[in-house]
Amino acid sequence: MQATLSPDTPVHTLSAAAVLERLGSDPGGLSMAEAERRLQQYGLNRLPDAAARSLPAVVLGQFRSPLIYLLLGAALVSLLLGHLADAGFIAVVLAMNAAIGSWQEWGAETRARALRRLVRGHVEVRRDGRVCALDTERLVPGDIVLLQSGLKVPADLRLISTEALSVDESLLTGESLAVTKDARATPAADAPLGDRITMLHAGTLVQAGRGLAVVAATGRHSEVGRLALAMHAAASAPPLVRRMARFSRQIAGAALLLIGVIAALQLLSGAGAAEVFLLAVALAVSAIPEGLPVAMTIALSISVHRMSLKNVVVRHLPAVEGLGACTVIATDKTGTLTVNRLGVETLWLPDDAGGHLAAPRDAAVATLALAAARCSEGHVGHGAPDHAGEETGDAVDLAFLRLALPFDYDAVLEAAGHRGRIAYEPALRYAADFHAEGDSLVAYVKGAPETVLALCDPAGRAAAEAAVARLAAGGYRVIAVAAGPVTEPEAESLDGLTLLGLAGLIDPLRPEAAGAVQGAQAAGIRTVMVTGDHPLTALAIARQLHMADDEADVVTGTQLRALAADAAAFDAAVYHARVFARIEPLQKLAIVQSLRRQGEVVAVTGDGINDAAALKAADIGVAMGRSGTDVAREAADLILVDDNFAAIVAGIAEGRSAYDNLRKVIWLAISTGAAEIMLMLLATLAGLPPPLTAVQLLWINLVTNGIQDVALAFEKGEPGVLQRRPRPRHAAIFDRAMITQVLVDGGVIGLLSFAGYLWALQGAGYDLVTAQGLTLWLLVWCENMQVLACRSERRSLFRIPLAANPLLIGGVLAAQALQFAVRDLPGIGPLLRLEGIGWHHGLALALPALAVVAVSEIRKAWIRRTDARKAGSLP
Repeated sequence: MQATLSPDTPVHTLSAAAVLERLGSDPGGLSMAEAERRLQQYGLNRLPDAAARSLPAVVLGQFRSPLIYLLLGAALVSLLLGHLADAGFIAVVLAMNAAIGSWQEWGAETRARALRRLVRGHVEVRRDGRVCALDTERLVPGDIVLLQSGLKVPADLRLISTEALSVDESLLTGESLAVTKDARATPAADAPLGDRITMLHAGTLVQAGRGLAVVAATGRHSEVGRLALAMHAAASAPPLVRRMARFSRQIAGAALLLIGVIAALQLLSGAGAAEVFLLAVALAVSAIPEGLPVAMTIALSISVHRMSLKNVVVRHLPAVEGLGACTVIATDKTGTLTVNRLGVETLWLPDDAGGHLAAPRDAAVATLALAAARCSEGHVGHGAPDHAGEETGDAVDLAFLRLALPFDYDAVLEAAGHRGRIAYEPALRYAADFHAEGDSLVAYVKGAPETVLALCDPAGRAAAEAAVARLAAGGYRVIAVAAGPVTEPEAESLDGLTLLGLAGLIDPLRPEAAGAVQGAQAAGIRTVMVTGDHPLTALAIARQLHMADDEADVVTGTQLRALAADAAAFDAAVYHARVFARIEPLQKLAIVQSLRRQGEVVAVTGDGINDAAALKAADIGVAMGRSGTDVAREAADLILVDDNFAAIVAGIAEGRSAYDNLRKVIWLAISTGAAEIMLMLLATLAGLPPPLTAVQLLWINLVTNGIQDVALAFEKGEPGVLQRRPRPRHAAIFDRAMITQVLVDGGVIGLLSFAGYLWALQGAGYDLVTAQGLTLWLLVWCENMQVLACRSERRSLFRIPLAANPLLIGGVLAAQALQFAVRDLPGIGPLLRLEGIGWHHGLALALPALAVVAVSEIRKAWIRRTDARKAGSLP
């Protein structure tokens, strides 16, 4: 028998007999010999493995950056020149950076393993006409599988027969309700996954009933396998990684150019080649912010710690900043915006006026609730504390049992004489229970409205049907409940019942969801819903969240499938939609890719298998920690431990604060480096000896700035971070504002320090050694003032409490304390040219350094005034 896995017609549209014929099988199962042959042909029922990366390859990958290349070069040159301390410092920085990055990436290699766990186990199959237990990895197309409640579906199966079979597909499709399966149905060829009721898909769970099915696809050919292949595509680099790569190239090119100019001018002035080479290396170490990787890591780690206090686990450090940069949140509905637990949210009760919505204390509610509970199967934990919260049974039944809890339904059931039951069957579309009450036999019925209404007295049916239409349009699943006396506990006796009411069931919103969506909107972030649920259900939830207004805001998976061949039309549909309903997993991935093509920075939230590929492809993936699957958590960058959607808004604020702090660290590092290069360039152009030695330059950069860079990373978030618009996707860290800040501040510090050097050498008549020592001390003071100015790009220094960052104040004091401490140390004082300079000279040099703060305050005041004028608050 030869199986064909690439039919022209989708398997789910064929009859069971046609599928068996196509797969070369029959209800008795394959022979052992044929199964073995197919196993060799199609391979084990495993998900495809990602291309493995060894640990050494991951570690080496951390060194692929222009900034890292320059630091490696500087370390090598320092080592060759015998500057072991300098080389050692740079090596430590590189090792720390590589260790952190390697730890992050090595953890990501476990993502595919989580997917594989979904399809491991044993299943009962027919082979050679006998039933046997088989390792799911050895399933092949054509195997006949026996289905029963509790089975985790091991492959994609086409149903042959079903008995009240319902399957929980929420982790694959996002559909919050269990799906009733029917082997005899004929779904359309383009039916989305959630509507293919003749199929079971790998990774889903049989909730109730029994059935027989034939394996249609295994491993990589299954829907989960296609997702696994999609996850093997290269993950999107977080926004911060892209920005830092661009910044590294910019700063490396500029630094090398300026250093080359200074070295050339020094050689033309007659300086020795060895001296010029040593100076160039010192300038390289000074201009290239080798402390920046550590400062960046610390800034992000601080935000990681702050977010952990809010139950958010950050798996990759750059993701902290990335969440703050997002412009669109594409969120799952089931389990993310909603609690993934069906509940009775509204009741309609009939009366003489045509019916009404039930008030919470309406006496008729108890009658309806107890009637529905009588014909519901399952258990809702209550009573003993150790049983509270335990629930078993169908989602609809559990919703009615919870509704009846306040009315002590256990006691009601115990007092009644049970006389029979008609279990719910998809063909019947209702369930009934019969109870002896006094001398009467009473039937209690619940089910599909059109079925139950047909069993009821015709009076008032028109009003009930109108109510059904209104509730269905509101996204509710509508269940009718009726009761009445009957003669026998049989289906034929069900007639002339009294309609007790209609129940509107829906998966309710999480309490924090509305506030979180509104908070994101206030931050300028668009939130869109992507779900496998019915369009009306999705729209009803979206309306409650103020995400959408009407059907025009909803796009379905079928509509997207029709636009798949036209990229422009597809992108347009994605751009305008606010709700995506009946979406398949790979369509969710396509939506994310479309948004990113259109320049959006996309954060994706989700908890299921269906979300994994999109979580990985997004700029930032956010998974639910409590209700989410291993797959979703492993694919994500952030995990919400308690599934609190509101934590996303807190994460956005923290991400923006982290980005602010990174800009501050970069501003300080580049402006002080630019000042040092400017000082050396002005002295060279003026024909003066170098104002600083190579050792002095290294002292400033590695000791003074090293302390302050790290301290600046501890700044608290600035007010109003959530009132800003998101940054454009391609916005550079080193943007126009940063360039202006660096040029102005670096220019002021460079000119001021050059003026001090010129005065010491020519005005005061100090010798070169003393002039270089005074210039070093002045430059340290200037950079101390600069770190205070860098606490905010717009706010005045005098409006930021010193106590808000005690580590920064301590860093400034520590830098000056080091200056005084090493002044008289044998070997170090003369090396830094500080020997002989009095402490009063050192203190006096603080006065001219105050000009740095003064200029910064003037520039910030101008920025604030310009911003106010643009906002219209100033004439």
